[in-house]
Parts: sequence; C-alpha cells; structure tokens
Amino acid sequence: MLELPETFHFRGNRVRWGRIGGGPPLVAIHGTPFSAQVWRRIVPQFADLRTIYYFDMIGYGLSEMREGQDVSLGVQNDLLAALFAEWGLERPDVLAHDFGGATALRAHYLNGVRYGSLTIFDAVALAPWGSPFVRHVRQHEAAFAGMPEYMHQALLRAYLQTAAHRPLSDEALAVYSAPWLGPVGQAAFYRQIAQMDQRFTDEVETLYARLDCPVNVLWGRQDGWIPPDKGKALAAMISDRPMVMVDDAGHLVQEDRPEVLVAEILKTLDRSGAG
Repeated sequence: MLELPETFHFRGNRVRWGRIGGGPPLVAIHGTPFSAQVWRRIVPQFADLRTIYYFDMIGYGLSEMREGQDVSLGVQNDLLAALFAEWGLERPDVLAHDFGGATALRAHYLNGVRYGSLTIFDAVALAPWGSPFVRHVRQHEAAFAGMPEYMHQALLRAYLQTAAHRPLSDEALAVYSAPWLGPVGQAAFYRQIAQMDQRFTDEVETLYARLDCPVNVLWGRQDGWIPPDKGKALAAMISDRPMVMVDDAGHLVQEDRPEVLVAEILKTLDRSGAG
C-alpha cells in the first residue's frame, strides 16, 4: 500500500498526498471510483528513477469527505495546479487514468500547467461518457446514499469488477472498496457519481491540440466503460503517435496488465529525454 502522510489544504478541503523515490518528478493522477492506491503496483517500479508524487483527489480515498462538498471535475484541475505549485514542480512527467486524464487535460488547457511527458490511458476526455448506472444514480442519489450497507457493499463490489477484464483479487476489491464504506464513505461514493457532469469535458474538448511534450495514449481493448475508439480519437488530437491498444485489459489496466503499463511508461520517459 502507498502511504499518504502529508496533508494539503485547498479551498477548505484536506487533501492527502505522499511521495516516494528520488530523481526528477513524476506525478500520478488517479480516476474514479479509485484513489492513489490504484498506483500501488506501478509507481514503486520507478522509485529508482523518479521522485513520484501521488494524491487522493478531493472527496476520494483518504482525503476529506463531507456533505455539500464539490468533488466534481470542475475543481480537481485547480487542485492539481495548486499541488504543482506547492511541490515546486515545473514540467514533471505525468501518469493519468480515467478522471485523472480529464484532470490533467483540464489543468493543461485551462490552468496552463505543462508536462515533461504525459502517459494517459482509458481517460474521460471525449463525449459522450457516463454509464447507465451513473445516469441512474445521478437521478436518485439520496436513495442510493441511504440504502442498507449490505446492499451498498454488494453493488460497490459488482461495479468495481466491471472496470477490470480479469477477476479482481480480494485484495484489490478490499483496497478499492475501503474508502467508500461506512456512513461517510457510502454517501461520498454516490456524491461523486451525482456530480459527474459531461460539461466539464465539453468545455475543454474544443481546445484539444497536440501537447508540447511526448504523449502516450493507451487503452484497454476490453474497456467496457469507455470504448477504445475514444482513445484513438483522443490520440489523434493530442499526440503525434497513434493510441497503443492493450490486449487482455479492461478499463483498469493497472490491475489487468500492470507490466504493459510499466513498459509503456518507460518508453514515454525515454522520449521525454529524462528517462
């Protein structure tokens, strides 16, 4: 497990973060409904090459969860820009998954944040997105937040499994479920779904253009949440290289094919000139 011993205060929210390793900076940005622990099998592989920074987004993981909190994509890019300033980073290499992809892109195009390289995969970036489950929860948030705990746990585990192509281990299910359990966590889980709004990608999608750094777009061939065609289209907009298809992987490439992800990150770091 990755440790997140540090706290950053941002707009009244307590945000937990950590770092490991040594060398040039590498920032890892998780997606939903995950946390920094999605990188627990990935970032230690780079500890001899990089100082890796990771954090739990507002309303996720070990970061503060509370009623009335803004946990939307509309705030996460501002948090990322503030963390870069807090850490004193200029053009670090970046890993971004799912909502982390949207956050990295919004921070670049809206906040002017720049990267040494970007490895982005299975990203929320192009409309339309949002599963039937997400649309249903958005309409009935209170009913889901107040359901009996045993029902919530069963639904949560089933939902998490749909992110992966291969069966998730008991360890993985426990790690990804833990932040969303109990009265506070259960309410927070449905809060973040209720705040999923396509307008946060719509408002930046028209700005997409090739970044001024190496960009590697990867996608799980069996991604049941966001189809690979979205990845191909995204790569054509922001990268000078075509999307890399990852066989035998769903949306959660970190669990399905971590070895492929590590290899592709190394390639991107080599292209950045600091690998």
